[in-house]
Amino acid sequence: MNINMGAPYEAIINRIIEGGYAGNQTEVIRQALREYERMLEEEEVRLVNKGIELEMQDIKTGRLKVKSLRQIRKKYGQ
Repeated sequence: MNINMGAPYEAIINRIIEGGYAGNQTEVIRQALREYERMLEEEEVRLVNKGIELEMQDIKTGRLKVKSLRQIRKKYGQ
């Protein structure tokens, strides 16, 4: 794969290599992609937790009604 990063990004890559954080350009890009993936996963977890928090608030305030497992089984005959 050949990628034309452009001068500003190539300069960043070179500084990272010169600083000893990676051995070559491929390592820099791999590390960046892994970090980006980790960041996305953390954001997904944060959004799920926020959704749960909002639904729990709705349950506590009575805006969202819930049923027990017993009620659901009784309704659907299980």
